[in-house]
Amino acid sequence: MTAELMIGTDLAAEMVAKAAERARALQERTGVQPCLATVLVGDDPASATYVRMKQNRSKKAGIASVSVVLPAETSTHELVAEIRKLSEDPAVHGILLQHPVPAQIDERAAFEAIDPAKDVDGVTMRSFAAMAFGDPGFRSATPGGIMRLLAAYDVPLEGAHAVVIGRSPILGKPAGMLLLASNATVTYAHSRTQNLPELVRTADVVVAAVGKPEFVRGDWLKPGAVVVDAGYNEGNLGDVHFAEAAAVARLITPVPGGVGPMTIALLLEQTVDAAETAVQSLTTLA
Repeated sequence: MTAELMIGTDLAAEMVAKAAERARALQERTGVQPCLATVLVGDDPASATYVRMKQNRSKKAGIASVSVVLPAETSTHELVAEIRKLSEDPAVHGILLQHPVPAQIDERAAFEAIDPAKDVDGVTMRSFAAMAFGDPGFRSATPGGIMRLLAAYDVPLEGAHAVVIGRSPILGKPAGMLLLASNATVTYAHSRTQNLPELVRTADVVVAAVGKPEFVRGDWLKPGAVVVDAGYNEGNLGDVHFAEAAAVARLITPVPGGVGPMTIALLLEQTVDAAETAVQSLTTLA
């Protein structure tokens, strides 16, 4: 292996520690404890594990958690009603809908039921627009975490060619918008992209967010490229063939321990941001 690892674990721990200090200070000053509500539909084991992990990290950061667990047969209408209750609850500062949701649910409708002021996972259209236009707002947690990781490793983005493989509205698309905001030249690749390996070979930065294990191969990469693997598949496999890519790339994220910890850290940081903003708004109104 020749690539240096872009490890998210230590940086994420620093972010969580700073968020915890801010949460403590806010509670001491105002009596308000930041609170993150998680919503889980169904009993998918992986999703349940992710929610528990986020709740445990919240507790360590001094962030209260509210858990809403709904049966797998929940309808869109029922889910939207639950999310709206949380949106209207002044004690809740951030809302996380664990995705994917069961097939019968309109996921976009559920996301849009989240008050943008509590969209700490950055999944609403309002948050996407803010990212696209460079306005204040919450970043999608995984793309935002990726940007923090790239900054920590001093990856030059201005003028660089970034290829984002995947166009999910909560991962690929916002990742491209944030890279564009850093003056990278961005190409989106997807299931209908022709000559994908040749395209990827032109990239200085590759973000793999396709949801297929070891999809990106080492011979697709330009020597010295920066590779961000945003995938997580069964068996601790990312969307990039790690051994092959690490022999070609300059920097690469491991799976696990790369992007994943950054996602949770940004989620918690943005929950504290939301709580501070809510308190400030109440103070202004008073």
